[in-house]
Amino acid sequence: MSNLAEYLIEKRTALLARNAVDPSSIKPVTLKARATAEGRSGIRHIRIRDHHIISDSPPDFAGYDLGPASPEIFLGSLSSCLTHIFLIHAADRQIPLSKLEVEVQAEIDPRGGKVAGYENVPFFPYNIRYTVELESDVSEAEISALHEAVEQWCPVLNLIKNPQSLTGRLVYRQTAK
Repeated sequence: MSNLAEYLIEKRTALLARNAVDPSSIKPVTLKARATAEGRSGIRHIRIRDHHIISDSPPDFAGYDLGPASPEIFLGSLSSCLTHIFLIHAADRQIPLSKLEVEVQAEIDPRGGKVAGYENVPFFPYNIRYTVELESDVSEAEISALHEAVEQWCPVLNLIKNPQSLTGRLVYRQTAK
């Protein structure tokens, strides 16, 4: 048995325990991420719970290439979420996997919106798509049902497909001259 198949057994045990909790005792959770810019290099320190991610720009945008840029982290978040939801639903359906890999791609055109002839080209990632490579000994029908469940339940995928409202607030403090 592959290490991934063994992990799916552990995942199923955790999933069963989590699903045994009385739904009325569950409360919504507020997710939070905070980013700060470092003055010496402009890198962004992203803090999520007790974790730290560095985001930077490539050299052609005054960065030092010390970490992925924000759009890349966004695509990485989608690939991670898709992978995790595949694991959850494979464990739930007792589908053994010996390989699972999700690659997400998108285009981004620096000319978008600001160069003549590119006014209608997005300046943000577009044409987002993903490819899943997996290996298992179950039928193609079971894998199709697994994929359908992932499409239905992946939070980040559904956030992209069904955008949510977003509000912003600016807190400005003028520094002394």
